[in-house]
Amino acid sequence: MKRIVTTILKTKMKMSKAVHGLYNDDHQLIAGVKALREAGISIKEIYNPYPVHGLDAAAGIPRTRLAICSFIYGMTGVSLGLLMMTYMMIWDWPMDIGGKPSFSLIENITAWVPILFESGVFCAAHGIAITFLLRSWVLPGVSSKNPDLRTTDDLHLVELSLNGEELDNAKAILKSSGAVEINECE
Repeated sequence: MKRIVTTILKTKMKMSKAVHGLYNDDHQLIAGVKALREAGISIKEIYNPYPVHGLDAAAGIPRTRLAICSFIYGMTGVSLGLLMMTYMMIWDWPMDIGGKPSFSLIENITAWVPILFESGVFCAAHGIAITFLLRSWVLPGVSSKNPDLRTTDDLHLVELSLNGEELDNAKAILKSSGAVEINECE
């Protein structure tokens, strides 16, 4: 039984190969990604040294929800800022500044707008940065998932996970779309 399981696992491992196509131009990268998707080949990951406009749509990646998180964090900051200023300026220590008493929220809201804006921006910026780092798993002590360090400098990499019959077709598409280097990995 153990021999059968080992044989099955080895055949599964042989069937799936990783192919890395490296591009030095982002326009050729987008053309290659579109050609791969039209051929029905699924793309595992794309590594870029900088954001490439239009790559999300070409790769079929759905729109991110980070903007919704940012809005929620901003509104949380505005709410906390409003609560803080209402407590400090109206309930805890009401002050008569320049002959203007501050006994209600309606009388003070226009003076508090800059502080509310800044507290909203503060919470949105910090919240979205933490959310992005947690979502993309870029934390101290976590090893890099990048298969080729040249993608941090000047090359774009398309990573494909293919079985035997798709391998030759994918290599031909990568080569015809302008990939400067095609590597097979286990």
